[in-house]
Amino acid sequence: MSVSNPTLITFVIYIAAMVLIGLMAYRSTNNLSDYILGGRSLGSVVTALSAGASDMSGWLLMGLPGAIYMSGLSESWIAIGLIVGAYLNWLFVAGRLRVQTEHNGDALTLPDYFASRFEDKSGVLRIISAVVILVFFTIYCASGIVAGARLFESTFGMSYETALWAGAAATIAYTFIGGFLAVSWTDTVQATLMIFALILTPIIVLLATGGVDTTFLAIEAQDPSNFDMLKNTSFIGIISLMGWGLGYFGQPHILARFMAADSVKSIAKARRISMTWMILCLGGTVAVGFFGIAYFAAHPEVAGPVTDNPERVFIELAKLLFNPWVAGVLLSAILAAVMSTLSCQLLVCSSALTEDFYKAFLRKSASQLELVWVGRAMVLVVALVAIALAANPDNRVLGLVSYAWAGFGAAFGPVVLISVIWKNMTRNGALAGVLVGAVTVIVWKHFELLGLYEIIPGFIFASLAIYVVSLMGKPSAAMLQRFDAAEKQFRLEH
Repeated sequence: MSVSNPTLITFVIYIAAMVLIGLMAYRSTNNLSDYILGGRSLGSVVTALSAGASDMSGWLLMGLPGAIYMSGLSESWIAIGLIVGAYLNWLFVAGRLRVQTEHNGDALTLPDYFASRFEDKSGVLRIISAVVILVFFTIYCASGIVAGARLFESTFGMSYETALWAGAAATIAYTFIGGFLAVSWTDTVQATLMIFALILTPIIVLLATGGVDTTFLAIEAQDPSNFDMLKNTSFIGIISLMGWGLGYFGQPHILARFMAADSVKSIAKARRISMTWMILCLGGTVAVGFFGIAYFAAHPEVAGPVTDNPERVFIELAKLLFNPWVAGVLLSAILAAVMSTLSCQLLVCSSALTEDFYKAFLRKSASQLELVWVGRAMVLVVALVAIALAANPDNRVLGLVSYAWAGFGAAFGPVVLISVIWKNMTRNGALAGVLVGAVTVIVWKHFELLGLYEIIPGFIFASLAIYVVSLMGKPSAAMLQRFDAAEKQFRLEH
């Protein structure tokens, strides 16, 4: 590996810039609220782009283009489902969650919000929610570390073990140092890099394959069914892919962005920015995989790596079609996608351990400085566990991403959504929702019932459980009062 390798130099500059942002954020981190939620100071642009970047992990530039390259447009249903789900999340949850968390004990984490919103004096709801976060997110973090390791391994010819640490080290560094502000500011840079890569690459591929008409004819010549949105699909298959959109309501790393916005007014603007970014990125991703069919059909001599692993389609096109320096920037976009999601997940796990276990049960009188350092220590602990899980290159961790997404979507999604729109929801209703959602996902996944993605039955059964169990009890007058005050503020500021 040559020191003058432009891709390597680009990666080093990019990683150094991210760590520098972490050091800048360190100077703005004075207490636990700053470390976990950036002191609720995010403007609309940072809120929008950091929510998008934290959501779109390595699958945006590797998994989805690979699936489109293999099967054509029938794989794009997942993108449609994600766009619809994200929009509804911004519309119904974002602004309301921002004011509800403020009115309910200025909650910094989801378990903290649940405990305050439903006056859970026993701590059971807080503990169960925090455990759900730790279990699913540690798996999620491991998958991000695997994706980063694969990128370093394939780009620089490193051994998997070396690539594992190289890919994780920078993310751990800036999350450890700067906390939420570092994660959000770096996410904004990473989101910009991702959209640049996903708009530029398909345009250059189109030019290389002779324009739109020639490209489409070449794709059709390979297999006319590449254009068929219903190819090899069934009603249940399409519903399952669209069902990914339900996951948004329960993803703690995305919901944290809403909680950290500086006001409800910023949310409406952020929604427009975020949805534009998301539609352009997903459109670009689909186009990269789709146009890649035509490019590699015309150049079979360089198609080997993509034939072996379709998920390399974006990587190979970047290497083949661009100057090495530009390719380095484009490949940094994959690293950006991996790092942005991994950093958020590390921080959410650290927040759960610090706020919902250490502060809530072990050290109620802990100083702000102590809590910030405990938070930093927890980032390291979670990262080391995730690296240990990712250490075996043949493990099935990446396959568990859809499982973790479903777990959060079903366990937390209905609880979050219903808690901000229905004031008569009770503590027992929330508890029933978390448990029923999580258990349904685990059981459904185990038995693979009907071939339906487990998030859909999990979400439905959890919602029913919340409604039925809440009707059996009654919220306190103080709960109703807080809900009404928050809703009034939302309507005034919206």
